[in-house]
Amino acid sequence: MNIELIVVGKTDSKEVAALVDMYLKRINFYNRFNISYIPDIRNAKNLSEAQQKSSEGEAILRLLDDSDRVVLLDEKGQEFRSIEYAEWLQKRMNSGVKRLVFIIGGPYGFSDAVYKRANEKISLSKMTFSHQIIRAIFTEQLYRAFSIINNSPYHHE
Repeated sequence: MNIELIVVGKTDSKEVAALVDMYLKRINFYNRFNISYIPDIRNAKNLSEAQQKSSEGEAILRLLDDSDRVVLLDEKGQEFRSIEYAEWLQKRMNSGVKRLVFIIGGPYGFSDAVYKRANEKISLSKMTFSHQIIRAIFTEQLYRAFSIINNSPYHHE
């Protein structure tokens, strides 16, 4: 199974980008993992929140195949402890899905079209994080899940 993370915009923090890159390399030790960046919407200041979400949504949907299992990182999604998340991931890996796609939306979230396309929603916390820092949190948790699945000493319980 290939795992893809789709994010809106590049991070403007070199530190966050370096952390994400570090976990990207670690995850690829266990499983193919790639990050796709959707460019920031041009003239976003002149667009309404709905228009921004719609433009971002169209760009997200263009990157998806019909056979993809799509998981939105959303505040209203299901929450897991790290071990539960590892079990959830293992089930998806065993299900025969060819590509598992996680999506981090822009600052206003997702368009209705993206919500309709999604198969699941996951929340990494009840707290709100910037759409940039959540990239580092998500990639660390994905690496942690693979370390749990593979009995690596990274996770302590």
